[in-house]
Formats: sequence, C-alpha cells, structure tokens
Amino acid sequence: METVVDIIDDKIKNWYALYVKPRHEFKVETELKILEIENYLPTFIQVKQWSDRKKKVKEPLFKGYIFIYANTQERYKALATESVIKTVSFQGKPSTIPEWEINNLRKMLEGNPDVYVSDRIKIGTHVKIVEGPMAGVEGVVYRHDTDEMIAITIELLNRSVSVQLPAGSVTLKIDKK
Repeated sequence: METVVDIIDDKIKNWYALYVKPRHEFKVETELKILEIENYLPTFIQVKQWSDRKKKVKEPLFKGYIFIYANTQERYKALATESVIKTVSFQGKPSTIPEWEINNLRKMLEGNPDVYVSDRIKIGTHVKIVEGPMAGVEGVVYRHDTDEMIAITIELLNRSVSVQLPAGSVTLKIDKK
C-alpha cells in the first residue's frame, strides 16, 4: 500500500548524480533522452594531439558521471539502464544536488571556456603518508610541485618540517569522532 510519503516523493523532482560505466557518459545521455528523463552532461571541448594531427573532442567534465532531474520513479528507471551503475549516495541515501549548483555549472560552461579538471588533493587538506619511510606520519598539503608531486608540512618536535613526496604516497586523513 502506498503511503502519503511515497506519493509525495514520487511527485518531487531533485537533481541526482549517477555513476556510469567508464566512457559511457554519452551513451547514457542518449538512453535517458529516449526515456524522457531530464539530464545534464556537462562537457567541454579539448584539443587532442595525435602524431599526425590535432582534433577538437567533446569530453565529459566529470568522467563517469551524469546528472538527472528526476522523481523517485524516474530515478529507478534511469538506474535500470545498462550503463548506469548507481546513484551517488551518502549514508545509504541518494544525494540530492541543489539546483543552484547545476545552474552555476551551466553558466560556467557557457561559451566553452578553457576548463581544467584536477584530481589533485587540495591545498590545506590533512593527509596521512601511507608508504615510504615516513608511513603513518600526518601533515597538511601546502603546495603542488607537479601533478605527481606535492609538498606537505609536518609538525615534528615543535617545529614545522616540509617534505616533498609523490601524491600517490598519501591518503586523506579522516577524523574519527
């Protein structure tokens, strides 16, 4: 038996992020259009260099993700498509994305500006070294030397010590409260 909450949930639409199979973003976008589910796949134009030529290629801004504006029933329909893996969730509940964030993203991408997406750990992030002679030591990222190298500062003997190391040798420090 349907409850009042189920009926209300089915009427309310929210923005959700769907995690999709690698390199299936455009396929999912097409499938969602066929299902008449409103979606948004933010893209940018990237110049790719081959040995004999350069070519402008349309790329997803967030590889592996597409956004949908859907109610519960439409979200389940989207999840049933072959290339969709899951809805991005937090503590077991689908995470909603505020409409203003989607609108800001659209405004930012109007006119194909120069876009660069970085998977770098942000400056100021608390990290823990997980490999090498300093494994287990914690610090704070204060500089990116290259995409592969970061510099962190460590408190040691009441002094601040700087260390440069590969970005892959640290992990985010999660505070257990």
